[in-house]
Amino acid sequence: MLGWVVQVFFVVLAVLITNFVLARVLRRLRARVERSANKWDDIVFDAATRPLRLLVWVIGLGMAGEIIRQDTGAALFAAVGPLRTIGVIVALVWFLVRLVVGLEEAVIEHRQRLGQDVDRTTVKALGRLLRASVLITGVLVTLQSLGFSISGVLAFGGIGGLAIGFAAKDILANFFGGLMIYLDRPFAVGDWIRSPDRDIEGTVEDIGWRLTRIRGFDKRPIYVPNSLFASMAVVNPSRMSHRRINETIGVRYDDIAAMGPIVRDVESMLRADPEIDVTQTLMVNFNAFGSSSLDFFIYCFTRTTDWAHYHAVKEAVLLRVAQIIAAHGAEIAFPTRTVHLAGTDADARAAELAR
Repeated sequence: MLGWVVQVFFVVLAVLITNFVLARVLRRLRARVERSANKWDDIVFDAATRPLRLLVWVIGLGMAGEIIRQDTGAALFAAVGPLRTIGVIVALVWFLVRLVVGLEEAVIEHRQRLGQDVDRTTVKALGRLLRASVLITGVLVTLQSLGFSISGVLAFGGIGGLAIGFAAKDILANFFGGLMIYLDRPFAVGDWIRSPDRDIEGTVEDIGWRLTRIRGFDKRPIYVPNSLFASMAVVNPSRMSHRRINETIGVRYDDIAAMGPIVRDVESMLRADPEIDVTQTLMVNFNAFGSSSLDFFIYCFTRTTDWAHYHAVKEAVLLRVAQIIAAHGAEIAFPTRTVHLAGTDADARAAELAR
């Protein structure tokens, strides 16, 4: 009468032994796989290890439950078959999801090792789409295995999707906003971006399906809903080709005779500087009669886009400009004010002071 107990005991014992043997086999296989030069087999092996051990337990416990159902007729164990099927599907979906994650990292590392540019944003986006596809397919297959009509589920989803769409329009707007970021790629993770429309500036840390996380220069995180990027301008300084030097410098009115030579020497200095890209716009011109100075401007572009290097180049340029001005016997002007007193006013003032 209790024969099923013995059978279940041996089934569970067999599962334990199988799991133990499988663990030892996998350990030896891992050592062999890690010694191979091919990294792709490592990815498949790592992705399959845990789902395979789960599959052993699912099959073993399913067999034990089937034995109990046949011998006792308990209604509780009538769901053993469907649950075993669900367990197999879960193990397969788990394996595929882990495989996609491993492939993401492998593709990035492989391209970096070859010295090729890696667009992490695109790789992560494709990985998320693949994982979402695997999960949705797994859910649909599970529903079909439980006896639900897939066509009916899809039809219900079409009708219910309208109601859900109205109720969750902001979520959907953020989702499609994130999708457009992945497709249009106005920026990627690691880019420095800012918006002239809103007080948003910093380095992109993550682009999710709903939010984009930006780290401000004060190190505070900024969470921006993706839908906002469809309605605001975004400037991406990280993709600039050059950095610009645009400075106005004033000399004294007493040095007007030296203005021409100063301008010519400054332009020659810039054209001889290897840090300045002379194929871009380069202008040095006397520009204006200022309120207390004669102004000329410098307009050129550096080859570097690195922030720190750019400021070092700009500093060197300005110091050489100061040297050129001094070499011509001129001086950089500073704000001055000249007061002219009429003769009568001056005499009255002098008489008042004499008393």
